[in-house]
Amino acid sequence: MLISTALINLIMVKGTESRIISLEKAAENGDYDCILVLGAKVMPDGSLSPILKDRVKVGLELYFNGAAPKLLMSGDHGRKEYDEVGAMKNFAISEGVSSADLFMDHAGFSTYESVYRAKEIFGAKRVLIVTQKYHLHRALYIAKRLGLEADGVASDLRDYRSMAYNNTREYLARIKAFGMCIFKPEPTYLGETIPIYGDGNLTND
Repeated sequence: MLISTALINLIMVKGTESRIISLEKAAENGDYDCILVLGAKVMPDGSLSPILKDRVKVGLELYFNGAAPKLLMSGDHGRKEYDEVGAMKNFAISEGVSSADLFMDHAGFSTYESVYRAKEIFGAKRVLIVTQKYHLHRALYIAKRLGLEADGVASDLRDYRSMAYNNTREYLARIKAFGMCIFKPEPTYLGETIPIYGDGNLTND
């Protein structure tokens, strides 16, 4: 069992390494449908946690440098009192992004669901995924297995106090993702399509 779990992690990391690119390369490519920023913890006061803030900041830098015309903020908004995507969008708007270019996926309850819904609900065909590198390998692996063309840009802008926990959790999450990518279950919610090339205000509450 130990060998098999280690092998899954190795496959996922080594198999996606070449698709993690620099911000400069991503901007140079400039032909992505959207920048998919994956959600993370929002603080009780509604502010972004350091990990999430860095994801959004890198996503914005990519947007302003022309990597893609739209931003897709995907995260957990399963409860009225907890809203990752709303906090992400508010931060982006405060930095000068047009609300029309900001899409929110309120049902991105997991990395798998965020990637699945980017393709099936928002109609993305080629995306640029933004998250910390430890997480990026899994996101890119899922994208490939679901038939979504994707590159990734790492958002490690600082040292994070929770990295020991994050790395342990990620090791196990990759194993779960490996199985999900075999059986390809539908996400918690699907619903009507919201084309990513349209108006992001359609995703507002």
